[in-house]
Amino acid sequence: MAGRPEVLFPLFADLTGLPGIGPKTAPLFARIGVESPRDLLMTLPTGGTDRRLKPSILDVPLPATVTVEVEIGRHAPAPAKGRPYRVSVRDAKTDFQIVYFHARDDWMERHLPPGERRVVSGRVELFDGVAQMVHPDHVLHRAQAEALPPFEPTYPLTAGLTLKTVVKAQRGALDRVMDLPEWIAPQIVADRGWPGWSAALKSAHAPDSSADLADTTPARQRLAYDELFAHQVTLTLARARARRKPGRASPGDGHLRERALAALPYRPTGAQTRAVQQIVEDLAAPVRMNRLLQGDVGSGKTLVALLAMLAVVEAGGQAALMAPTEILARQHMEALAPLIAPLGLRIALLTGRDKGTTRQEKLSALANGQIHILLGTHALFQSDVDFADLRLAIIDEQHRFGVRERMTLGAKGRAVDILVMTATPIPRSLSLAQYGDMDLSVLDEKPPGRQPIETALVSAERMDQVVARLRSALDAGRQAYWVCPLVEESEVVEATAAEERHRALRVALGDQNVGLVHGRLPPAEKDAAMADFIAGRTRVLVATTVIEVGVNVPAATIMVIEQAERFGLAQLHQLRGRVGRGSEKSTCLLMYQPPLGEAARARMEIMRETEDGFRIADEDLRLRGAGDVLGTAQSGLPRFRIADLERQTALLALAHKDARLLLGRDPDLTSDRGRAARTLLYLMEQDRAIRLLSVG
Repeated sequence: MAGRPEVLFPLFADLTGLPGIGPKTAPLFARIGVESPRDLLMTLPTGGTDRRLKPSILDVPLPATVTVEVEIGRHAPAPAKGRPYRVSVRDAKTDFQIVYFHARDDWMERHLPPGERRVVSGRVELFDGVAQMVHPDHVLHRAQAEALPPFEPTYPLTAGLTLKTVVKAQRGALDRVMDLPEWIAPQIVADRGWPGWSAALKSAHAPDSSADLADTTPARQRLAYDELFAHQVTLTLARARARRKPGRASPGDGHLRERALAALPYRPTGAQTRAVQQIVEDLAAPVRMNRLLQGDVGSGKTLVALLAMLAVVEAGGQAALMAPTEILARQHMEALAPLIAPLGLRIALLTGRDKGTTRQEKLSALANGQIHILLGTHALFQSDVDFADLRLAIIDEQHRFGVRERMTLGAKGRAVDILVMTATPIPRSLSLAQYGDMDLSVLDEKPPGRQPIETALVSAERMDQVVARLRSALDAGRQAYWVCPLVEESEVVEATAAEERHRALRVALGDQNVGLVHGRLPPAEKDAAMADFIAGRTRVLVATTVIEVGVNVPAATIMVIEQAERFGLAQLHQLRGRVGRGSEKSTCLLMYQPPLGEAARARMEIMRETEDGFRIADEDLRLRGAGDVLGTAQSGLPRFRIADLERQTALLALAHKDARLLLGRDPDLTSDRGRAARTLLYLMEQDRAIRLLSVG
């Protein structure tokens, strides 16, 4: 596939070709994310100013921006340095003043000549009962004023970049917009009443009123759809290419899985059985698996992972499971080893702490196939880790790892099947945007015997009662987590808060009863504190959010979250999921600092009402927005200039469906509409899709 189509060259030319942009102003545009005329066109107005001519400033409630014709009267030059220069003017009904600071007298006389008429436009405010327009935005002759847009759009700016410069450059960019063949299905355009691409751009940059700035206008909807559609075409292509990539069939005969299941004291849920079935079918097929296993807290992903790993071992291969932290890797080891050992298989754990001969022994056993299943942290990526025959790589808590790491682990074998697991329920709209290139399995049932968790809100003013209640629970043989407040961006402050709470609880509950774990502790101390708690040697674990993911202590039935109002919904849900893992009734206390703000109260109420992670994820998306839900920096979420993932989920679903239909009919994009879609991919800089097409 050739490079970018020539028709698009003007949109990707140097910015300095646009009017008013020179070598000095180009870097200022870069600060607002604009590096080409195309970027500028995709930077839509964020607001606007009504510049319609009014007879008088009295016709508008002040303060406001007003455009009026005035007769220029007396000048009063600045009496001293730093004082204002004032000019008296009169409109159709009243007098007011125009004020400038640091203006030269001769310039003022030329700019506002006494006795003449001018149209002035700017913000008018009252100071000590006198109306003043300070530094008008425009001072124009009547004839020039006719060119003033009735509603002047405003754009994002940065220090040194004026609105005038942006508007002038924007006009130059709009002159370069060409008509392009339509890439959206004609039916969608007709149903929605959307304009063509170039008409939509011109309309979006020329709003008539603030109503035209809403993302529900046909022009803005269409431009948002273009972005979402290009992105979904890319993901659909990636998915189709991945499916064409020759994989290796690993058809297991089921003998290990049957023995493992027979030894379990319970039966898997319907959701677990369904997920295992989907995974085993993928493993047995000669194409490469790329699947996301999404399961709420406590839905039993570990069992699914175990059965998937056993299926490739049955077929003669090896499997690896990678966790984001050492604590989690060890927990997987503790959970899986007793299930795997009776089957006569060897399972090992590899972390950054393995050194010298221990590490060497593990590596050689792995390389000659004596280790069937390897668990570990990102130590699994290191270059000296070689497998005899790695066929399945499972990655736990995908959002902690980038796509690159997914690929690196996959490269450790020949055509390795990939299974990604996450306990963060992702709203469907976001999973389409982030994981649209993967097949999805969902665990939406709780394993049997899990008790519902009672969630209660309690004010920090009742701290003494909470501690007393905790004391009686410990006497009854129960264990508890106490999570300290989340402090934005500061591990030090967070650690200090945890240490202070630890001291106070040791005084109240007895020294030997209370352990402590936070992000700044050396790993060995952290692990020791966790081990003491897991073994029941300490009864209360004071922690920061390091225990959020995956920690499994069935005897812990109480979770206290201090200053719960500081946490996001997804985090509260993850933390609460640490209790309720045994057969005892569990409680989660959300302790807040009164008074509670409205948004915080809404989050707490949702927590009280439901334990359904998917409902919580949808509410979280509504309250917080996409970037926050997935942790923007790490999320791998596309950065859209116009589309808004929170508010335009229906558009995203439509784009997803349309992209799959188009590529289903025209996988190489060679039809008329397919070629138009290729142009869109270049326009949206979807390089990944373009590479996939040229390889295909």
